[in-house]
Order: sequence, then C-alpha cells, then structure tokens
Amino acid sequence: MSDQSVGFEPDEVRTRVSTRSARLKWVVVVDRDIPAGRIVNAAACVAAATAPAVTGLLGPGGADGDGSPHSGLPWAGCSVLAADAETLRAARAEAAAQEGVLVTDMPTAAQEVRVYDDYLARLADLSAEEVAYAAVSLVGPRKKVDRIVGGLGLLP
Repeated sequence: MSDQSVGFEPDEVRTRVSTRSARLKWVVVVDRDIPAGRIVNAAACVAAATAPAVTGLLGPGGADGDGSPHSGLPWAGCSVLAADAETLRAARAEAAAQEGVLVTDMPTAAQEVRVYDDYLARLADLSAEEVAYAAVSLVGPRKKVDRIVGGLGLLP
C-alpha cells in the first residue's frame, strides 16, 4: 500500500449526486486469468484494505422498511475491472508513481498460503519484479485514475 493520504473532506461527501461527480475515483483491477473464487477473494481483500485508508469513502448506513440495519457502502462507487497479469502489474506501477493515488494490492503469494506470517515471509523472498498480483485497488483523482486504467473493461 502506498503511504499517500487520500480521502474526501466532510463537505465533499455528497450522497445525493451521481458517483461521477466525486473528485476521487475508486477502481479495483483484478487478474482476469485466475480462477473466479480467487478473483472474488482478491477484490474483497483489497477493498477491505482500501476502505479504512480513505477518509469519507463510506456513506452512512441505513435501515430497510422493517428497520433492519444495513452497513454504509462506498457512496462514490467502485468499478471492478479486468486485466491480464502484465497490464495489472503496469497499472500498479504507474499508479504507485502518481502523487495523490492510493494503491493497495494483493500479491498472488497471499493466496498460496494459509498463515499470514508465511505470506509475509514468501513476499520478503521475492524481488519487486517477481511479485505477481491478483488484484490492485486504486483511489485517486478521477482523471489520473482514468488515464491509468483507460481501456480496461469491467469484469464480466
């Protein structure tokens, strides 16, 4: 995860307008060539890492007609896009080089073990060029994110 601070000021959280009017854009890019279960797992994991890192990302919770509570969701939206492994790596690298873009990722090594410390050890044994990614989450200024992921389609 990059260490850049990214988020919405309280007056920017506008839950009554289109997600396209939000200053920041959130996308999750997944490796389209890994099994569906791993795609879903990777997208959920990078979303879990992203949400607490971006102030104002989640809207308020609400209740249904029977009064049952439901959690707040990303009011500014989130698109899940698909790419091949090399395009995913390139998008991550480009995003990490951009000021004001938060990058969270899930290396495929995380899906190869069941003990978190084993994942960290495996990751430490890989050079940056050897790390493969299952998913990458990007949050940043709309135009910057659009330039990075331009041409990628939604996950089918």
